[in-house]
Amino acid sequence: MAGYIMKRFFSMVSTILIITTLTFVIMKVIPGSPFNEERNTNIVVQQNLEAYYHLDEPIFVQYLIYLKSILTFDFGPSIKQPSQSVNQLLSRGFPVSFELGMIALLLAIFSGIVLGIFAALRQNGLIDYLAMTIAVLGISIPNFIMATVLIQQFAVNWSIFPPSTWTSPLHMVLPTAALSMGPMAIIARLTRSSMLEVLTQDYIRTARAKGLSPLKIVIKHALKNALMPVITILGTLTASILTGSFVIEKIFAIPGMGKYFVESINSRDYPVIMGTTVFYSIILIIMLFLVDLAYGIIDPRIKLHKKG
Repeated sequence: MAGYIMKRFFSMVSTILIITTLTFVIMKVIPGSPFNEERNTNIVVQQNLEAYYHLDEPIFVQYLIYLKSILTFDFGPSIKQPSQSVNQLLSRGFPVSFELGMIALLLAIFSGIVLGIFAALRQNGLIDYLAMTIAVLGISIPNFIMATVLIQQFAVNWSIFPPSTWTSPLHMVLPTAALSMGPMAIIARLTRSSMLEVLTQDYIRTARAKGLSPLKIVIKHALKNALMPVITILGTLTASILTGSFVIEKIFAIPGMGKYFVESINSRDYPVIMGTTVFYSIILIIMLFLVDLAYGIIDPRIKLHKKG
């Protein structure tokens, strides 16, 4: 296990280095400067600003400064909000984004598994068709379209939920629903197909022959093995939810990292773009690592290392 963790650690470090390097290169390749829009700024002030943010240094020197900021986790001040450091923006916005993402992920996992189980147990029945129809809609409709529909129906037409911000449980309903629909649909379809396969296994027939109740068979014997494909994609789903929340946050005016990230792209705020990219890359890579560890916990037959 220790060898596997060390191997994965170096793999994660290498992945983060590649992502951060690509981000740096893309930011430098794109034409323009964060100060081009400042028409009232004279050339001397602009040169001073570029010197302050090290944008007048050679590219290689800028890259080394960028790597140092990653190692020290100090990304410096925002260009467009000089009174705020990138770390302060992260500490203020990330908890909101994390809360939205985790609520959406838990909702997607719970509702997707429940839908998938009921669909499998009532194969080709009304419940199965309804569950799979919901799943198809969830996969087919992008979350920003779903967000618009939810706002129109539940906030504008029916006035049940507020359309924006993140200040109470009622404000959380629509953005969480919009963000969780896609992952919920994927989990429901995977759970259904996996459950149908597991229910045909010999040990399930043996459990039925022993007179065990259907509920006990599903929970104690079938569900554990049926959830393996779901666990396999949890890392990818977590990534899609956390990155997809940027768009949802912008639509619902949620004060999370999505707001700062979108604004930083529009204004070429390099420190915020790079700091956010690095921060989220680290989180997502760690999540993928934890999913790999979960394999061995749920199914001991899966080995995380080779015996020497």
